[in-house]
Amino acid sequence: MEIKDIQKLLDFIAHSSLDEVNIETGEFKVSVKRNAVTTVVAAAAPAPVVAAPVAAAPAPVAAAPVAAPAPAAKADDSKYLTIKSPMIGTFYRSGGPDKPSFVEVGDEVATGKVVCIVEAMKLFNEIESEVSGRIVKVLVENATPVEYDQPLFLVEPA
Repeated sequence: MEIKDIQKLLDFIAHSSLDEVNIETGEFKVSVKRNAVTTVVAAAAPAPVVAAPVAAAPAPVAAAPVAAPAPAAKADDSKYLTIKSPMIGTFYRSGGPDKPSFVEVGDEVATGKVVCIVEAMKLFNEIESEVSGRIVKVLVENATPVEYDQPLFLVEPA
């Protein structure tokens, strides 16, 4: 990957709603965070390590008040299990626009129960719960992009 490719990636991320992107291949690893001051590109092979400074994208004015209560919410959420996205794609709560959601807040889920769909490259992948319990919070809006390992649901263990 060349510097111009990295710059194109950074421009794409700056104009998207993504807050964090991680790309890893056998040759390199790229990690970009919207609120970070720098972006680091490191090669796993003996190739040189390249650091490209990036100015943090200006945050919307409304984002600051929303970010302040987040630490308190994380402390409360520590007793819950998380169902995470196994891939990058688009999150859907139901199998179609006219169909009911797979799960709602308060629903009981068991290991293997389908909780949502993540569309990746025109393939609709059913995401199954890896935990048993009760859904207490849906963390992602319907039809929005999700990243690998992004939390989707909070589950109170059974």
